Amino acid sequence: MKKLAIVTTHPIQYYAPLFKLLNERKQIDIKVFYTWGVASVKKFDPDFGKNIDWDIPLLEDYNYEWAENVSPDPGSNHFKGIITPGLIDRVKSWKPDAILVFGWAYESHLKVLRYFKNKIPIYFRGDSNLLDEQKGPRSALKTIFLKWVYSHVNHAFYVGTNNKAYFKKYGLKENELSFAPHAIDNKRFEINRPAEVLELRKKLGLSKSNILVLFAGKFEEKKAPGILIDAFLEVKNPNVHLLLVGSGVLENSLREKGGGNKNIHFMDFQNQSVIPVVYHACDLLCLPSKGPGETWGLAINEAMACKKAIIASDKCGCAIDLVKRENGIIFKSGNTNELLSALNNLTNDPELLLKYGERSGTIINDWDFEHIATVIETKVKTIS
Repeated sequence: MKKLAIVTTHPIQYYAPLFKLLNERKQIDIKVFYTWGVASVKKFDPDFGKNIDWDIPLLEDYNYEWAENVSPDPGSNHFKGIITPGLIDRVKSWKPDAILVFGWAYESHLKVLRYFKNKIPIYFRGDSNLLDEQKGPRSALKTIFLKWVYSHVNHAFYVGTNNKAYFKKYGLKENELSFAPHAIDNKRFEINRPAEVLELRKKLGLSKSNILVLFAGKFEEKKAPGILIDAFLEVKNPNVHLLLVGSGVLENSLREKGGGNKNIHFMDFQNQSVIPVVYHACDLLCLPSKGPGETWGLAINEAMACKKAIIASDKCGCAIDLVKRENGIIFKSGNTNELLSALNNLTNDPELLLKYGERSGTIINDWDFEHIATVIETKVKTIS
């Protein structure tokens, strides 16, 4: 079998199942090189404001090794957070036929791109987009730099429409791009657990007729949960409730903003084994992000796998691909009136919510790990 070395920072719930699937299918031989180091398993997430220890297995059923990260400030949030002097030698010793690098904006990942250029095929995975682009001298310098970065890449696997436009702007050609959709474990989220859903809704004081709008994610500026509370406070329908699930730097201000309304509820960060229950308990997901840096918004994938209607801002990288007229509404980021209109339109029509939810489930079916695995395998197997 052809051998693919995968270079990525740390185990996460959105990629580990893909690595497991690639290993199980045995079309190619893979080995994952984690560059943050073993300490990343129980890492402090500055956006959530706490240590995150995922409660689903992320290191089972595929081959991996930890690179030694000597950064004095290890992490995936800055360029100097990943410094692994032995990485290139470790990758070379495995003798891969190709390398797949997740993200270039770390010292060691960029060194991998530079070292292996013209030696073996270099593939790339990232989800950046152009939604936050601004014109000016800095933009021109950024374009020159990024075209240089991507000149080291033979082929990129783009996650959606906005990501493809980004790669093309910075030098990659159509024949150097393959669609490998951003995905979550659809099958795990599809499973409804009605007893747990009912219990959660009871804890929130909801009746069967109440409609629950959900925000799930980090309480941070780019996600803009505050505008959702602002709009919700103008919703006149007493049967509509809002649940914000997560944690982060904005938590206190959000609680103050919504604390006086009995229809606004908060829950702490919920781990992976529990979060599907939260999605199934709601009727509608809203992701009101304003960026910069909302490259995708995988909460939308998760909610759609649970057959929920969607409201998303136009700053969500996934909105153009996943939120259609038949399953949700896209509003202009920062526009409270547009968001309020979307909330009113959907929460005043329970039958429409159900219809949109069913359509969400159909749309998301093709956005799965099997699709990504097939595209990667096909590319690797054709190496001459």
